[in-house]
Amino acid sequence: MAETRLHAAPERWSGLSPIKFVLLVAVLALIVASMTQVAPTPKQLADGVPGMIRLADRMMPPNLDPVFLTRIFWRIVETFQIALVGAAIGILLSLPIGWLAARGVTPLGRGGYLVKAFVSLLRTIPDLVWALLFVATVGLGAVAGTMTIVVDTIGFCGRFFAEAIEDAEKEPQEALSVIGAGKVSIFFGAILPDTAPSMINTSLFALEKAVRSSVVLGLVGAGGIGQELKVAFDLFQYQNASTIILAIFVVVLLMEWATDRLRASLQ
Repeated sequence: MAETRLHAAPERWSGLSPIKFVLLVAVLALIVASMTQVAPTPKQLADGVPGMIRLADRMMPPNLDPVFLTRIFWRIVETFQIALVGAAIGILLSLPIGWLAARGVTPLGRGGYLVKAFVSLLRTIPDLVWALLFVATVGLGAVAGTMTIVVDTIGFCGRFFAEAIEDAEKEPQEALSVIGAGKVSIFFGAILPDTAPSMINTSLFALEKAVRSSVVLGLVGAGGIGQELKVAFDLFQYQNASTIILAIFVVVLLMEWATDRLRASLQ
């Protein structure tokens, strides 16, 4: 018996069917084949190091001119406004959208799959593509950036709100249903109180994500500090670029610290 166990396959592989094994091997082969085509070679990395060192040398020291720092400060403020307003609107819209997309809870029945597909569409298209679309429709500036953050936040929060609603406790919902409560009453009376901590946590992550996304939206003309960064690199003003990068780092770091404190206070 001991010898039989010695040669038996490990438990984690015992349930692996031939089809799953073939698929696993195919995925591994695809990864290896892709690495040979798109992954950097050691020679390419070694050849790129001198260029990176020269670029870093040209970026030092950062530009600390007061006039330039003042302009960067107001661009940072605009970036934060884009992230804050866009995330706030997106979170508010995600609440009813998540409810309509939640399986077994949505008042739309099978129509909930269409709402879930819509959320997936918003999440699938990259931020920069949305920014380009809004720049083409509403013009350059912060409004296009805010609209991009709204769409991106709905794609992010809509999915996790729907999952939280689907996983909500069923007993309070059934109790309200028994006494004749409608779907809206059940949502506000049973589902929302149960899922509020998860939704708040998701919303804080969405705000962090919005700050990072709003930084790069300026690269395509959607307002914020990204426009200054693009101009700095286009004009080879690398010392200005290093100042902007440091400012972005400080803003993201402060936002992560603030949201971590909020999450800790809410637990």
